Amino acid sequence: MPTVAAAIGRPEPGEYAPYYEKYIAEIAGNDILNTLYEQRRQMLLLLSGRNESDGEIRYAPEKWSVKEVLGHICDAERVFAYRGLCIARNDRTPLASFDENEYVKNAPFGRQALADLIEDFIAVRRATISLFRGFDEVAWTRRGVASNNPISVRALAHIIAGHELHHRRMLEEKYLTNS
Repeated sequence: MPTVAAAIGRPEPGEYAPYYEKYIAEIAGNDILNTLYEQRRQMLLLLSGRNESDGEIRYAPEKWSVKEVLGHICDAERVFAYRGLCIARNDRTPLASFDENEYVKNAPFGRQALADLIEDFIAVRRATISLFRGFDEVAWTRRGVASNNPISVRALAHIIAGHELHHRRMLEEKYLTNS
């Protein structure tokens, strides 16, 4: 049975800042909830069986570690999902931007166990799916303002998925290639 998310389709230009096109374009199909669900499984396949030292890998000296990348994915997803909640509930308050580098710099990801960060990703993704699954058709197409740009709820769902996919590919191609 198709979900409401599948019925409302993909976001169109004008529903998001041009910066986010790179994430939205990565997501195929119209069933964004199924995509979000499948991504959880794909991330778990990538990270299952990894040891703690894998979490410390950096592909270059100034780049984030695997743990920091995973923590960043969770932080960004929380921010984007919160934006989706506010806009879906017709809160007209403009939503602030966030500096992902400051978030990572001020987070204790490096001191956390990789297994705990994986569990956090599972919990965050489960909460995101639950939140977006509860939106009706009107909520999915509702628009608000975040980071001084218009954004729709359906664009935020696609951004969450595209952002995760971008970073998972980085983990596969640059971080975890030899392990």
